[in-house]
Amino acid sequence: MTERNTTVDEFQEAPPRINEWRRFWRVFLQRKIVIFGLVVLFLLVFSAIFADLIVPYDPYIGVMADSLESPNSTYWLGTDIQGRDTLSRLIFGTRTALMVGFITVGIAGIAGVTLGLMAGYFGGIISMVIMRIMDALMCFPMLILAMLFAAVLGGGIQNVIIALSIATVPGYARVMNGLTMSIRENDYIMAERAMGSSNARIMLSHILPNSLPPMIVLVTLQLGMIIMSEAALSFLGIGIKPPGAAWGAMVADGYRYLTYTPALSFAPGIAIMLVVFAFNMVGDGLRDALDPRLRGIL
Repeated sequence: MTERNTTVDEFQEAPPRINEWRRFWRVFLQRKIVIFGLVVLFLLVFSAIFADLIVPYDPYIGVMADSLESPNSTYWLGTDIQGRDTLSRLIFGTRTALMVGFITVGIAGIAGVTLGLMAGYFGGIISMVIMRIMDALMCFPMLILAMLFAAVLGGGIQNVIIALSIATVPGYARVMNGLTMSIRENDYIMAERAMGSSNARIMLSHILPNSLPPMIVLVTLQLGMIIMSEAALSFLGIGIKPPGAAWGAMVADGYRYLTYTPALSFAPGIAIMLVVFAFNMVGDGLRDALDPRLRGIL
């Protein structure tokens, strides 16, 4: 009789209810390196929004008498060959980096997710046509492909965004295609079909929401890569046109004077490194927090 009561009590005990929102933040913020990445990104966004109020000097107009000044109390990071304050141009460069990064990710993400979702769900000739085009684009490294389109389209922030968007679409499409092919075989998708749900409803209400966590992580990781690619294009002279403030162009302008005033190249170079590192760390934190295998454990 005692054994029977014990068994009944065990079956009656319900597992403790887990608040998914609290679990997400607990896992996401458990590593200090992720918090450091968030602080860096907060400073980046803050600088981009309030750049006009923060900069001590005009980033586009310099004083030729102060050309190539070393870091001092007046110019904290020195000046370039045209006498423009390096710190002011560095702060304004955050706007360029964020604008290119977020707009490119938005365009490439929407296009890639749509193409991958259609190819993975419908299969057949639609999948073959879409994925073979994506395979053809993926034959080239992303930066090389972006350089090709940027050279054809010309410089300027709009053309850089278009070039980077085309170069990054295949990655989103391939990941979304694989996720869709996996999710569409689940029992609840088959039940939806048996109930007469339309293809659009199944894709938008079931497949897309269940594939969002991996895509969010991919977007976060791609942001750092896109900002670095934009800096590489600007460094090569096919990115942001002067006098626009771009970190890559600042590195290119300053490397000729490394022995005289190394801060001209080191300051934007360190900024690029910190931003890419911050996005990667935040992406790792999101991957851990959104991993469904951790739910109910942490």
